[in-house]
Amino acid sequence: MVFFSVIIPLYNKANYIKNTLKSVLDQTFTDYEIIVVNDGSTDESETIVRQFNDKRIQIFHQKKQGVSVARNLGIDKSTGKLIAFLDADDYWFPNHLQELAHLYHDFPDCGIYCSRYKIKTAKNHFQTPYYKEIDQSFKGIVKDYFASNMPFRITWTSSLAIPKEILENAGSFTPGITNGQDLELWTKIGIQYQVAVNNTITAIYNNAIHDSLAKKNIGSMQLMNFEQFKISEQENPSLKKFLDLYRIEYGFKYYVFGYQEKSDFYLKNVDKENISSKIRFLLKLPPFCLRFLFKSNSLLKKYGINFSVYN
Repeated sequence: MVFFSVIIPLYNKANYIKNTLKSVLDQTFTDYEIIVVNDGSTDESETIVRQFNDKRIQIFHQKKQGVSVARNLGIDKSTGKLIAFLDADDYWFPNHLQELAHLYHDFPDCGIYCSRYKIKTAKNHFQTPYYKEIDQSFKGIVKDYFASNMPFRITWTSSLAIPKEILENAGSFTPGITNGQDLELWTKIGIQYQVAVNNTITAIYNNAIHDSLAKKNIGSMQLMNFEQFKISEQENPSLKKFLDLYRIEYGFKYYVFGYQEKSDFYLKNVDKENISSKIRFLLKLPPFCLRFLFKSNSLLKKYGINFSVYN
């Protein structure tokens, strides 16, 4: 058994996978295996992976079934005590696994271990996430995970590690969900277990890629079922507010792109006090005006200017 199993789902990332893999092989903590799951790539992604001559790298194949199934296969094939996820276009600094190992040893009973990260929003522009009521210097167990897990996510997939046993008990990723599958799983675990975060930036989330899964037309997305958290939300106001943020996000985007019925479906279950005046105003505008706003926002991001309607 190794300490970490690093799971990398791979689909058509030939332009990025070399740097991503190199960032793993440059880790100062070396007790790990790398499991690459090729999810039906049609470019040279796997060829590039095979150029690395390292016995810690294992490659598995599947017909294209999506990132959830790919990650689940990686979990099934893993032997590590902790599972660390890494998307094929993201990047780790050399201390990433070492910092997560320290966090695990300091707080051994948590369900998720998180490192700090930066977001690459454009070629030469980065954003540093911050969390509600958590100081940048804080290291330890998050007092109220769902309250603090905004305006940015503490649990970003490429910056965390989870004990394999906990992943298996939680049911891993839900096949068929194409957006928010990680949000769903981290929420399940966050309800049952404590979450620990360190105070060191060790990873880069590459949000500057135009063909990223997170940027596809929402009309083609399969989203998680919020009803599974209904009882937990009634018992935990912080969880309710946190999930309402995503109901609003999905409902708003559906409205912008003309899916009125789907928009109403998500917005009808949001507590009124959780909808900001900004969102209320925007929902009164014609969708074509909001589509222009989205296009303008994408252009501004290229120059490192970030605007969000959610905060």
